[in-house]
Amino acid sequence: MLRPYNLLKIRWMPSGGAFDLTLKKDRLAELQNISQAPDFWNDTQNAQKISKELNLLQETIRKQQIRLRRIEDAQVLLELASESGDEASFAELQSEITQIQEEVEEAEFETMLADPEDACSAVISINAGAGGTESCDWAAMLLRMYLRFCEKKGYKTELVDYTYGDGAGYRSVTVTVEGNYAFGYLKAEVGVHRLVRISPFDANKRRHTSFASLFVHPLINDEIVIEIKPEDIKFEAFRAGGAGGQHVQKNETAVRITHLPSGIVVQCQNERSQHQNREVAMKILKSRLYELELEKKRAKQKAIEETKKENAWGSQIRSYVLHPYKMVKDHRTGFEVGDAESVLDGEHLDEFIKSFLLANPSMSQAEV
Repeated sequence: MLRPYNLLKIRWMPSGGAFDLTLKKDRLAELQNISQAPDFWNDTQNAQKISKELNLLQETIRKQQIRLRRIEDAQVLLELASESGDEASFAELQSEITQIQEEVEEAEFETMLADPEDACSAVISINAGAGGTESCDWAAMLLRMYLRFCEKKGYKTELVDYTYGDGAGYRSVTVTVEGNYAFGYLKAEVGVHRLVRISPFDANKRRHTSFASLFVHPLINDEIVIEIKPEDIKFEAFRAGGAGGQHVQKNETAVRITHLPSGIVVQCQNERSQHQNREVAMKILKSRLYELELEKKRAKQKAIEETKKENAWGSQIRSYVLHPYKMVKDHRTGFEVGDAESVLDGEHLDEFIKSFLLANPSMSQAEV
């Protein structure tokens, strides 16, 4: 039978420290007063920074107030269930408590994501590695896994660039992920991912190993100024790819932008017009350049680009095994899950991510 002290423990968890509502409300009131000043938008960069903090704080307070109301409702339900001895109500209450507990732990974890870019949205790039058609199909499977994960987290995703594989999947694919702390979570997924399975493309049903690499960059907002000189970029327009036939684009709406000093190349072909594609591509380019600047400034944190390893044997961060047994194992932490299909369906990624970030404090906390 459910005991009252379980609820009492949760009731007082969201108070004090990072969960102090009084401090958050005081800060919110301060920001609202600042934003209402007549000259607030005279300094656009600072105004955008304050607006972002204000919006994030409003959302945090809203979620915390909802959790507190749910805990209060659970307390009332506990008293009623105790009086009636209704086992069904106790079971429902236990399920509610478990869900609240998970949400509190997630909110507590997000307080560890203290680097300025952790709260940003993100850009995910997946590239097929050694393995030909197998790896292109594996890239598509990874894309589906992360799209499902993002959907469960409430993030908004958009496919902005892709190159189809020969026969299946993608040789490369880029997706933007919009949502609070998207980069903070997804940065733990950077590296080579390995798949072992019976190939659906092999008539002899042999076991194949495939590789795909994943890279993540913070999707910066206009509040972060990245200067790009017109003479430093090379702009190209081309026809967007497609399935063929009537789906082939007749106009050159897709764009490719090369940043000459750094050699960074970005593409976008998902929008309807060349102008829209150019806007998205420039935003991604700024994100990539911002990431390069962050790498220069982090003396104690390994640069993301330095974690890139050969997209093949011996360099994987995680293995997804579907044959002869089923298991997903992170080689950095040893954390593993036996239900491989559920992981590929976007489940349990939170657990992999948190186990890695908690084991690597320099990636989950700002440098002092």
